[in-house]
Amino acid sequence: MRILLLDLDTLRPDHLGCYGYHRNTSPNIDAIAAQGARFNHYHCSDAPCLPSRAALMTGRFGIHSGVVGHGGTAADLRLEGAPRGFTDRLRRESLPAFLRQAGLRTVLVSPFAERHSAWWFYAGYNEMHNTGMGGLESAEHVTPTVLDWIARNGAADNWFLHVNYWDPHTPYRAPAEFGNPFANDPLPAWLTEETLMRHRNLPGPHGAREIAMYDNRVSPEYPRQLGEIKDMADWRALIDGYDCGVRYMDDHISLLFQALAAQGVMDDLIVIITADHGENLGELGLYAEHATADEITTRIPLIVRWPGVTKAGYVDNGLHYNLGLAPTLAEALGRPAAPGWEGQSFAPALRGEPAGRDYLVVSQCAHVCQRSARFGPWLYMRTYHDGYHLFPDEMLFNLEQDPHEQRDLAAVNEAERLRGAALLQTWHDRMMATMPDGYTVDPMRTVLAEGGPFHARGQLAAYCNYLEQTGRGWAIPELKRRHPGEFKRD
Repeated sequence: MRILLLDLDTLRPDHLGCYGYHRNTSPNIDAIAAQGARFNHYHCSDAPCLPSRAALMTGRFGIHSGVVGHGGTAADLRLEGAPRGFTDRLRRESLPAFLRQAGLRTVLVSPFAERHSAWWFYAGYNEMHNTGMGGLESAEHVTPTVLDWIARNGAADNWFLHVNYWDPHTPYRAPAEFGNPFANDPLPAWLTEETLMRHRNLPGPHGAREIAMYDNRVSPEYPRQLGEIKDMADWRALIDGYDCGVRYMDDHISLLFQALAAQGVMDDLIVIITADHGENLGELGLYAEHATADEITTRIPLIVRWPGVTKAGYVDNGLHYNLGLAPTLAEALGRPAAPGWEGQSFAPALRGEPAGRDYLVVSQCAHVCQRSARFGPWLYMRTYHDGYHLFPDEMLFNLEQDPHEQRDLAAVNEAERLRGAALLQTWHDRMMATMPDGYTVDPMRTVLAEGGPFHARGQLAAYCNYLEQTGRGWAIPELKRRHPGEFKRD
């Protein structure tokens, strides 16, 4: 048995051809999707990068593992405390550790552990190859390491190869010589000039006027990465920059497939294609960032081609978490799930049978503090710290009618707003009742107590000056009202 896991950072599914995108961004990924199962409603339980991969690798919700943010206490896995033995639970329960126990040689090609000082990410791997640029890698920096490993080991049996590409992540970085294959393609139709002009008047990091987070700086090293979106031509440049990253990465993925075919192993190889989170490209007024607990940030692709198991071309519409991948693989391999995993197997879906949960709860505590309930066509969002975006406390979107979250229905659909709030409370009560031994505090509350989301700490006073300079002083009194302590800290 051989498994290739392609972990493609910041890849939103609706920018892939196999998920219905009108641009030809992903022919090689699409070919795998046609041969296997594609999942339409697969979400990271905790966003963005660090919390998402913590959930994937541990099989546990962030509220239990402790990893819900990008800094402070909530960026560290919680200690096991008194129940810890000579080794910790990741020695046995991390995704790669489980696969190693199943008899596979586990191999990682990624800088992720170093990028976030998340050294637990290495747990369970026989080999770790750090591509060394802390997430600023382009595909040409990753592919040679992978091809070298395939040349030396691809024909052997029983391996799991986890490859991490970064090209869709900011800064958008496809090399200049790649050009722009989408220059004459139409833009996604949902964002209008009127919407963009409204966004330019909104406050908040990674807004239309401050893509660099808190200002409009640009780097000559990354000409595809804009500092702000002034007009529809700039929005085209932003979308083209993201899509070029996806297509450039897809071209490199084809090199891996060719090398595996040359080794004679491509036909029976298990291929899993997924991501850590998506990317807001104007939704909720955010551009080129993954900063909310919404459909756009937390929905990620999952494509599984498992010869002899998956039904070719099957599309699953159930609701699933990324922390369910480990128990799914366990069931498919006929092995027991680890006792600490909290995910629910969706192995029946690999065989073309319906599977899924009644609802999901997704979280974000790195840029904002939000939790959201995803149920039926609805997304209910509850904001605890707005990350300086002035989001209302509650938002509600009908994703079937409004997939880009432009019409907040919280004020006009009380029944679904209350239903979403109840689901969120039910989930939270259950999570708090099953906290690990010795822990009684929701780590989101720790984030709030330590000064708020990591990417919205110590910035507010300077940012208000920038808002004044850019004609958005109207927002400053409300920001001061909501965040008085942060002005004192600044």
